[in-house]
Amino acid sequence: MNLCMKKNIMTIIIAAFSFIITISVISPTAYEEQQQDQTTSFLEQNSSNTKQDLLSSNGSLQTQLDIKRSGSQPSTKGSEEWFTGTVRIDPLFQANDPARSAGASVTFEPTARTAWHTHPLGQTLIVTAGCGLAQVWGGPIEKICPGDVVWIPPGEKHWHGASPTTAITHIAIQEQLNGKVVYWMEKVSDEQYQQNNNQDNR
Repeated sequence: MNLCMKKNIMTIIIAAFSFIITISVISPTAYEEQQQDQTTSFLEQNSSNTKQDLLSSNGSLQTQLDIKRSGSQPSTKGSEEWFTGTVRIDPLFQANDPARSAGASVTFEPTARTAWHTHPLGQTLIVTAGCGLAQVWGGPIEKICPGDVVWIPPGEKHWHGASPTTAITHIAIQEQLNGKVVYWMEKVSDEQYQQNNNQDNR
């Protein structure tokens, strides 16, 4: 091997080492910059999509929280068709797609009660004030008081309301099925309601 060839080989080896050293030093920085650019691009795109999702039909940006302020929803009187006595209903929330739950705070004055009824997906009652009564068809009348949580299974015929001497307020939560949350039936007769007094006197 002549001297010229040896010099060429040495030149190639030195160039190769220089390239490897350059890659090891510069490449991580370039990689990090590339990753940062990709992350920034993703965040900008995602942020744009999120803002687009929050835009209403008129182009205004909507808040992610839907707050029903206390006193902003008018109270209604319980229908005489479905209730006996004086009943006040204060709406709390309605089901917004895809959610199905709706809730209201219901106050019954003494002796007031619902008619017999069922709920397609059941109902939860949370007693917040006073004391009242609840009964499923064929079962005993149960006393319910603040802190009690009552679950009525789907399709279970029942009623609930105040005691003869004490008002009651409870939160009622139920889910809708095919647009319906309740199926109303006949009213609770005075005789049926007064079974509570007979039970207390035994």
